[in-house]
Amino acid sequence: MNDMDYILKNDRWQITKQLKRRLSKKRYIHSLSVAYTAAALAMVHDVNPEDAIMAGLLHDYAKNISHEEQLAYCDKHRIELSAYERRNPQIIHGKVGALMIMRRYHVRDENIINAIMNHTVGRMHMSPLEKIIFIADYIEPEREPLPNIQAIRKAAFKNLDRTIYMILENTRRYLVEKGGTPDESTEAVLNYYKEEAEHADK
Repeated sequence: MNDMDYILKNDRWQITKQLKRRLSKKRYIHSLSVAYTAAALAMVHDVNPEDAIMAGLLHDYAKNISHEEQLAYCDKHRIELSAYERRNPQIIHGKVGALMIMRRYHVRDENIINAIMNHTVGRMHMSPLEKIIFIADYIEPEREPLPNIQAIRKAAFKNLDRTIYMILENTRRYLVEKGGTPDESTEAVLNYYKEEAEHADK
């Protein structure tokens, strides 16, 4: 029995009930919405929708844990964090949640784990499933309106790389307007997907 069989036999319904107890109401509704949005994107972009649903459901598994507890968990389990992540612990719940899910649900599917781990800031060379969860987290319909969201939602069903670039550019602009400074690695990811999108247009 492979890892996905294990999860599905232990019942997506049971996992959903556990999430409902674990997460705030707002975060629980968001997780359901990400799962459904990810499934729709997966069907368009030829990705397994079951994987997309599972990663979408579990992507914010550690979100309602305090930043202090998340940092302590990373130190205890030797999860590597950059200096930027330590200064901004709101972005590390993907890493924390990925390990928690591996330990609790025995998930060893690298694609699902990476999608959960990297959904906050992304990375270069993401798999199609990683891209889908990153995007679905941003565009799901329960989100409060964001700048340029309609154009981003339309792009999501056409070109994943261009959509990621649009999201990262939006995020960078928001950070700068708030007086923040984007991490160098985030800038590198943004430039990578800008080049990928431009290459796809040629």
